[in-house]
Amino acid sequence: MSRRAYRGVALAALIFLVVQVGALALVPTFFEQGYQTVEDPTDPTNSLLYIGAIIAMTAFMLAAFKYDLDQLIRLIIVFTSGLLAWYVFAALVPNALVAIALSAGVSLALLVYPEWYVIDAAGALMGAGAAALFGISFGLLPAIVLLSVLAIYDAISVYKTKHMLDLAEGVMDLRIPVVLVIPTTLSYSLLDDDFARDANEVGDGENATDGGEPAAVADAETADTTADTDAEDSGSGERDAFFIGLGDAVMPTVMVASGAFFSEAPSLGVGALPALNLPALLAMVGTFAGFAGLMWAVMKGRAHAGLPLLNGGAIGGYLVGSVVAGVPLVSALGLAPYL
Repeated sequence: MSRRAYRGVALAALIFLVVQVGALALVPTFFEQGYQTVEDPTDPTNSLLYIGAIIAMTAFMLAAFKYDLDQLIRLIIVFTSGLLAWYVFAALVPNALVAIALSAGVSLALLVYPEWYVIDAAGALMGAGAAALFGISFGLLPAIVLLSVLAIYDAISVYKTKHMLDLAEGVMDLRIPVVLVIPTTLSYSLLDDDFARDANEVGDGENATDGGEPAAVADAETADTTADTDAEDSGSGERDAFFIGLGDAVMPTVMVASGAFFSEAPSLGVGALPALNLPALLAMVGTFAGFAGLMWAVMKGRAHAGLPLLNGGAIGGYLVGSVVAGVPLVSALGLAPYL
């Protein structure tokens, strides 16, 4: 990879780290605030309901793009961004009016000036909040089931049916925090980018090229799109930005947060991260191992599903951390109540 590509990968890794550390910091506060969204977080059917919701939302978005309802999708995502931001600010800011104002500011910034750094900042905030919410709501077994099924679904939807590539085509030019924008040059501006040409090349998922660069590498979930495009080639033969789905950062972080909250492993006692334990820490390490593999594959210029590597790394790291911490494997898998 070139130096520019390394800078982009480093920025993407930094955003992933912010999401994971942010989620870990929010887990205790979210639980104290009563944000747990299910009655029984150990029930694995919670995962199946969420997976069904993802499939339904995917179908809705594809239908909306087909019937030129792009702006409806944009408004829904912007509203959701403000709502997730409110969860975070309400937990951290004592004054409710200030929390509301800050979350409204996030939505307003996305509507008025959706430059790449605005989208990335909103995405990192949303990602940390969403992962913390899911982390305290999905016990160990439900989290493992959720991540495993989504990894399989992601692979099928990218490599087999390829309908997630169509979804990527639809979201790229909406400039919403469904995707994290990773510039490789300081001169890049998302506002000046025209995705019309690149979007037309996403759908086949092959090594279509323009100016010698891969036209697109896409892996799309409802909130999970990894697309690599030579957006506004700078003339050096290198792409100026690539795109990583927010879901690629959120989903493995659910395992991190769930492991921190539900595992019986002792806390490591890290200052601002009281929930951090060895299973959660190694789930983070596993996520970044999967991230390294994904970035290596993406830079080769082919369409790749992100969740098999990222979720697989998170689950594997979590299980290794559990064993090292002395947690029985049956307990680490959340199977103890059923045996």
